[in-house]
Amino acid sequence: MIAGLDPREVIELALLLVAVGALSGFLAGLFGIGGGAILVPVFYECFRLVGVPLEVRMPLCIGTSLAIIIPTSLASFRAHYKRGAVDMAILRLWWLSILFGVLGGSVTARYAPERLFKIVFVMVAWSAAARLLLARDTWKFGDDMPKGFLMRVYGFFVGLLSTLMGIGGGLFANLLMTFYGRPIHQAVATSSALAVLISILGAIGYVYAGWPAAARFPDVAALQAPFTLGYVSLIGALLVMPTTLVTAPLGVKVAHALSKRALEMAFGAYLFIVGGRFVVSLLNGQ
Repeated sequence: MIAGLDPREVIELALLLVAVGALSGFLAGLFGIGGGAILVPVFYECFRLVGVPLEVRMPLCIGTSLAIIIPTSLASFRAHYKRGAVDMAILRLWWLSILFGVLGGSVTARYAPERLFKIVFVMVAWSAAARLLLARDTWKFGDDMPKGFLMRVYGFFVGLLSTLMGIGGGLFANLLMTFYGRPIHQAVATSSALAVLISILGAIGYVYAGWPAAARFPDVAALQAPFTLGYVSLIGALLVMPTTLVTAPLGVKVAHALSKRALEMAFGAYLFIVGGRFVVSLLNGQ
């Protein structure tokens, strides 16, 4: 028995995680989301199977997701950058405020109840899905991205909410840029760059946030060294990371081949589905 599972179940879990890595890498390139929006729901089921306590299950999913996004986002960013699609001016405006947002999210993760992470995930995922599935070209905040203080406020909330959701920031950056008239392909490409910053800092923050939880649940293998560092599962990360690197460039190729509307519809439908999973979890208390 390993972490309460027999060898056959362990093998099945390992194969599932490898497959999830391949899918998350593809989605990272396709949507510029870092893959976290699929990793978090699937990790939630995996950690439930191995008996991780409900109180720490969601933050463990998020911290592990952020760690895995690091190499995925790097591969996705390089591929988009080579195509000249990344808006470097936005990165220069946002990097510092995103840093403060990630720090705020990491501190929140240390003390927040488990339900908060699910509520944030559902609210943001469904808001984004509604925007992508129902919006018209006339739904705009302006004709170009703002400058100065407002832009930095946006950056802070991109970092904060991304850290609480376990995603690389692409979801929020995509929405903001398209609301200001930027093409979806440019939004996806720029989001992949933001994911590099958010995932590195966020993963470190969840290692910090998870140390008290590891002390409270010493009997759970999924929270013991060498299996985890704080809220980052090393086993989950090691199994998922390699395949994400292989499939991320493929997702980039598909993204640039799709029309603007097709990419928006695909992204919106996906977010609606994963948000629904956590609504069920909130209602059932599982």
